[in-house]
Amino acid sequence: MTDSAGASPPARFAAFGHRGFPSYWLGHLCAGFAVQIQTVAVGWQVYDLTRDPFDLGLVGLSQFAPALLLVLVTGAVADRFSRRGIMAVCLVVMGAIAGMLALIAQRGGVDVIYIFVLLAVFGTARAFYNPARQAIVPNIVPPASLANAITLNATAHNLSTICGPVAGGILYAIRPDLAYLVTLGLMVLAAVLVLRIPRAARRLPVQNAGWEALSAGLRYIFREKVVLGAVSLDLFVVILGGAAALLPIYASDILGVGPTGLGLLRAAPAVGAIAVGFYLMFYPIRDRAGHVLFASVAGFGLFTLIFALSEVFWLSILALVLIGGCDMVSVFVRSTLVQLWTPDELRGRVNAVNQVFVGGSNELGAFRAGTTAAFVGPVAAVALGGIGALAVAGLWLRWFPGLRRIRHLDGP
Repeated sequence: MTDSAGASPPARFAAFGHRGFPSYWLGHLCAGFAVQIQTVAVGWQVYDLTRDPFDLGLVGLSQFAPALLLVLVTGAVADRFSRRGIMAVCLVVMGAIAGMLALIAQRGGVDVIYIFVLLAVFGTARAFYNPARQAIVPNIVPPASLANAITLNATAHNLSTICGPVAGGILYAIRPDLAYLVTLGLMVLAAVLVLRIPRAARRLPVQNAGWEALSAGLRYIFREKVVLGAVSLDLFVVILGGAAALLPIYASDILGVGPTGLGLLRAAPAVGAIAVGFYLMFYPIRDRAGHVLFASVAGFGLFTLIFALSEVFWLSILALVLIGGCDMVSVFVRSTLVQLWTPDELRGRVNAVNQVFVGGSNELGAFRAGTTAAFVGPVAAVALGGIGALAVAGLWLRWFPGLRRIRHLDGP
């Protein structure tokens, strides 16, 4: 029997019925929670050490650069070796980095360059972790449950983004090293959960390590215009519109709400995202997915502009909630398209390239925001980003008509 949404209640959580997905989902939740705690802690620590917005940009760049430099290698590794094993090893490495950051926080007075070096190692581990994490999902659930799995994964991400920043701000306010120690514990727990995922059926390995094999994912993306449009839209919109790196400045200098307020600001987009995520479980996008995608991107740019100009805490929170809601719709449509339109033997390499686009939209966007703020101030930097995001939405609407005309999220 179906409800008014046209789907039976169990279908909303269908992915949990497949062996291995509950462990995967919980591990994803723990790792995401850990990253969010560390992100708040390291952002506040670096800004407290240097009081320089440019250094907040470097925090993002140091974590993004490894994914960019290793993009062809990380994807090939995910297609050749056990995706489950890659994830577990990377989680342990990321936990070890959190432990080292805890030692730095305990000592105090350490040159900020050591933090950037550790973040670069952390970013290298994430560069291998993310393609394997994304590519393994279709090995755990069948195509009929993939859209549901993507929605549940996005919900896990946003649950961690709601709770993690608040916890990170509180933990850092109690004792800076405590935030990093909790991150360490969560990473180890995530590794244990990942190892509980059943071994996937062995895939045909990458036949050789030559250029043809390494670049196959990149060539596929540029050949398949719908996939190219989807992943590049996120890249350029959030490079221009991303404001997350400047939230410590807004919390400290513009809104005056301190570390706890910073945690609330970082959590606000996830509040909107998870609300929309639950809505999508009950009312999935059934038609005109391309139009919905571009409407959500335009909303992202508009609400970013509102946040930039706000000097009132509640209005800033509301704008960030709406930004998160729009981003959730965009993530759902783009992620489903990329997974369903990509053959399994290429998913690791395609997801590695996609991770560069996604990482670029966050980490490189953080670098853009920090460097721009150093020259024109944080308010102008975020406002210009919102205007730029609106412009990109308009250009992609014209340049990728195939993406605009997508109606159903059921593959090519």
